[in-house]
Amino acid sequence: MAGLNVSIAFFFLVVGVCQVLRQLSKRLLSPGAYGCLAREIAGSLQLCTSCLELRMLLEISLWGGGFGPDVVLTLLFLLFVVHGASFDGASANPTISLQEFLLLESNLAATAAKLLAQGVGMGMGWAVTKLYWSWELTHFHLIQNLIASECSSSIHTSLHHAAFVEGTCSFFFHLVLLKLCQSHLMYRVPALAVTVTFLTYTAVPFTGAFFNPALAAATTFHCSGSSFWDYVQVYWLGPLAGMLAALLLYQGNIPLLFQKNLLYSQKSKYKIPKARMVAQVEGDKLQQKRKGEKSNSDPCA
Repeated sequence: MAGLNVSIAFFFLVVGVCQVLRQLSKRLLSPGAYGCLAREIAGSLQLCTSCLELRMLLEISLWGGGFGPDVVLTLLFLLFVVHGASFDGASANPTISLQEFLLLESNLAATAAKLLAQGVGMGMGWAVTKLYWSWELTHFHLIQNLIASECSSSIHTSLHHAAFVEGTCSFFFHLVLLKLCQSHLMYRVPALAVTVTFLTYTAVPFTGAFFNPALAAATTFHCSGSSFWDYVQVYWLGPLAGMLAALLLYQGNIPLLFQKNLLYSQKSKYKIPKARMVAQVEGDKLQQKRKGEKSNSDPCA
């Protein structure tokens, strides 16, 4: 239990430091630079360090600490609630940034800056966590340092199935995100945290359940057991395909590429305006008839 307490203290410390970075960036940087760079770097740093520590707890604590996946999943839910409340609009996820670009909510330069910032933040998160582990504050970290050089791939199924799993997780995540994008933060944050927790519980045995290309690159791309192209197919192309499928299903089109709705008929949207137009035409005719009668009875009017 002492090891778990150290990890929880580490989570609080990381969130606090990243929150300080956000506040300093708001004061020192322009709104554009803060939105595209500093906010994404802080969010990605916070997400990467938290997920690496959780991954370590999940892999080692089963036989070294006496607590099971239920504890890790509870921590995952609570952390994503904290992330959602503290990220200040950052996504820390390349597929979300690309989704905003496809929805015409972000231009190309801003999207490229966000992707770069996410990569930098994830790299910083990996370096900070490795430094933290090197201090060996708990026996979990001691074991992690011993096996770190021999980490194995998180893909524990066939390549096509792994890509399908990551794509499916990304599909449901983005579908929920699109559905809740206009909802109040109080409802959106716990709903997304529940979604992430459930998808992680379902997909962890197969792929590690990242459905975040930047997080996967920082966490598992350096491990042996799969080639770089295998990782790209599973952790980059899979989530990207899932995001595109969710966007197409929700919107019926991809606004950046074409405006025509491919899935849903738009006729129902014009039934009410058409009825109003007919009523307006009939009203105009009646008004003209009355004016004609008035002009016949009083030519000087």
